[in-house]
Parts: sequence; C-alpha cells; structure tokens
Amino acid sequence: MATEPITERQRELLEVLAIAPHGSDVNALLTRGFKLETMADLVRSKLAAVRIEIVENRNSKVEIALVQITDAGWRALEGLASRRISPRLPDGQ
Repeated sequence: MATEPITERQRELLEVLAIAPHGSDVNALLTRGFKLETMADLVRSKLAAVRIEIVENRNSKVEIALVQITDAGWRALEGLASRRISPRLPDGQ
C-alpha cells in the first residue's frame, strides 16, 4: 500500500475507479482530465492495477488499457472517508 499520503487528485481518481467495477479506459480517464502520471502513481502504490483487454470488431482487434481499483485502493478510500470531518451547519440551522 502507499507509504505516503495520497493527493487530492489521486483520491478523486480512486473515487472514479470505485464506480467502474470492471475498470475504466485510460483514454476516458485522460478525457476527464486525469494525467497518466496520476494513474501510474496509483499503480506503483498498488492502489490500482492496469489490465489489457482485446476488443474485436469485424476484422480488427484493438487493445484497451483499463485501470481498476484494487483492494488496497478500496481500503485507502475507506480510511479517507472515516477521517473526514462532517460539515457542520451554522448555529440556528
């Protein structure tokens, strides 16, 4: 698991991966504004994994790289959620 705290952007990426049970296409993540470096950091920290899927269409095959959250990534998200302070409403509301 990660030895240093994850950044806000890494947390955001983990949250996106958490709602994609089979992984999310690297190109789709790039389109959403995530950097390859952020994805690579999560993979190096074992919070995410990359798998290659081959998609066939007629006579062609395309390899797609999917990034998927790992069990360690789930634990990291759960740990962050338990440390978050609940927002408080101003007095009288």
